[in-house]
Amino acid sequence: MSLRKTENRIEAIKKQLQAIGPMRPGSISKQYSVYGKSGCRCQDEEQPRKHGPYYQLSYVHRGKSTSQFIRPQFLPEVKKQLVNYKRFRKLIDEWVELSVQYGRARLEELKQAASA
Repeated sequence: MSLRKTENRIEAIKKQLQAIGPMRPGSISKQYSVYGKSGCRCQDEEQPRKHGPYYQLSYVHRGKSTSQFIRPQFLPEVKKQLVNYKRFRKLIDEWVELSVQYGRARLEELKQAASA
């Protein structure tokens, strides 16, 4: 890719990053639980029925592992934020890769100009 095309792609990435809405890292898991209370449906010996589902968001931020339960009505918003974060990471990774390529090509140009 030429330097000009690389610069253009980096600028396009910057614009796409500006358009990303609220985001958060992590993943959602579905949890079911069993209580210790005797006589509860989850303790039935013939047909135990666990309580749930409960949705749990887990992520690491600044080196700290965190989890949080998410109410079902907020699940669509949290999922959207997770998708936004994945898009953000993908764009940042591409930007870094392009920047490395750009830096190498630019140095090569400078070497050729210096030897001419």
